[in-house]
Amino acid sequence: MCGIVGYIGKADAASFLINGLRRLEYRGDDSAGLAVMEDGRIAVAKSPGKVSTLSDRARAEWPADRFERATTGIAHTRWATHGPPTEVNAHPHLDRSGAIALVHNGIIENYRGLRARLEAKGHLFLSETDTEVLAHLIGDCDKGDVFQAVCHALHQVEGTFGIAVLTAREPGKIIAARRGSPIVIGVGEGETIVASDASAILAHTQRVIYLDDNDIAIVSADSVDIRDLNNVPVIREIAELGIDAAAAEKDGYEHFMLKEIHEQPHSLANAIRGRLDFNLGSAVLSGMGTSARELAELGRVVLVGCGTSLHAGLVGEYAFEDLADLHAEVQQAAEFRYRNPILGSRDLVVAISQSGETADTLAAVREARQKGAFVMSLCNVVGSTIARETGRGVYLHAGPEISVASTKAFTCQVAVLLMMALKLGRGRRFCRDEGIRLAREIERIPQFVEEVIRLDEPIAAIAESYAMTEHAFFIGRGPMFPVALEGALKVKEISYIHAEGYHAAELKHGPIALLEKDTPVIAIACDIPGKDKTLGNIEECRARGARILGLITDGDQEAAAHMDDAIAIPRCHPLVATIPAAVALQLFAYHLARHRGCEIDQPRNLAKSVTVE
Repeated sequence: MCGIVGYIGKADAASFLINGLRRLEYRGDDSAGLAVMEDGRIAVAKSPGKVSTLSDRARAEWPADRFERATTGIAHTRWATHGPPTEVNAHPHLDRSGAIALVHNGIIENYRGLRARLEAKGHLFLSETDTEVLAHLIGDCDKGDVFQAVCHALHQVEGTFGIAVLTAREPGKIIAARRGSPIVIGVGEGETIVASDASAILAHTQRVIYLDDNDIAIVSADSVDIRDLNNVPVIREIAELGIDAAAAEKDGYEHFMLKEIHEQPHSLANAIRGRLDFNLGSAVLSGMGTSARELAELGRVVLVGCGTSLHAGLVGEYAFEDLADLHAEVQQAAEFRYRNPILGSRDLVVAISQSGETADTLAAVREARQKGAFVMSLCNVVGSTIARETGRGVYLHAGPEISVASTKAFTCQVAVLLMMALKLGRGRRFCRDEGIRLAREIERIPQFVEEVIRLDEPIAAIAESYAMTEHAFFIGRGPMFPVALEGALKVKEISYIHAEGYHAAELKHGPIALLEKDTPVIAIACDIPGKDKTLGNIEECRARGARILGLITDGDQEAAAHMDDAIAIPRCHPLVATIPAAVALQLFAYHLARHRGCEIDQPRNLAKSVTVE
């Protein structure tokens, strides 16, 4: 999996494709390639490494006029699933004749059986990939109509795919299809763009068509014909992206991650704006699509997600139980459908996904719907698959998030979950005055975060003194426990320091054996219930020579006395405080990685949107 770009229209398709791939590099990649039509044949260039390496190779090996004359092509950045990142494993892959080229996101689960069947018919394979098998399968099915060949081949595959197909026999077309892996089509003036992500499109057009599962599109420069895999025409509406292309630029910051951390007061204001009712002391979340009676009759909330979204769900678990008097639990989305979850009509399942395309979370949505639960989503990407399939939910409005390590999406997820809990709480437990007080606290979240961001330089200085460590522990209690998990995840993702997050009480149940002199322990000891116990856990670490970096509430001298270093966050409601605490840890992780010279926006082995299970 990773990024797909296809282009058909005006000249200089090769340059367009390379620029499109650059806009998708943030998703994570380890190799890249492109194929263009030229004089009735397909020319291919591939390379391991970054898109810049591919660009240099293509410009060195191809005649200059190939860039100028080509009007049609497909391209791909790869995050390896089958075989290492080598030139031969990079996409595009060709069929046996060399007349069909394919780029593919997803996993063909039955590729081994298909490969054996094709090898018995004389097909020879060059790569270790499942994608090359699909390219050969399409070629084997081709009896003169490539569209029908793609349909016939896709009927035989099991698994997920988002594909773009180029054929020398029909040079004015690209065929695109999806099942479980996103494809969006940009409709321009005399040109059409196929992509796995709107980031490759938004600089050229705001008009897009989202394919649904089992859609297959015949794309030309001035038309998009969409059918299902049985060749029955389907209608998909043209939507407006509504995203400013400038939002996907660094805007003077050294890294996208730093830019996105600093954008959080603005993104949080967007997530909150218009959603608080200070008259009723509640929240206005019309996208939830449920009546007050239905919300009052709910018996349980189940939050599903992966990675950072899972950690946001864990904060939400505390919020729903504390504010709404409603049993809540968090489940890892990848495990959800395999454990045969017990769900019913009084259960609300909230699917949390920044991209709205996370394969495991999408599978959880489908399982929950099958079992008759209320299902809604928290997504950042308008028109994403999870948002469309749930049909109800709340958009984050965080804006594009380019850095692989999520920052503003996490804090916006938590803010929206707090508003959901407030809305449920007012229908079940809260009085009006309590609701108004909490709504006012939520309203001030952007201000609290702005105060933390002003500490950027002091946090950078602290991080420099920890930069040479190779191990770190993060601890917290209550709603700060998931913040500790998220802080440890950020450090792992971008600085490559081995970091673990624990509930503060768990450290002495095993992990404390690993503490040595100067081992960093990052302790979240804000002024919330259980703080005294956390301070006791900190003393246990200090007794073993650990070095303590504490997140404390501004003005809390008692807590500061227990720390070697301290970062103070504003005093606010214990649940609201999770957001400025998370931002402080984001800055700490960022500066750790910067001092270590790491690749911050595109950390090794990671992908932004995980569209395979």
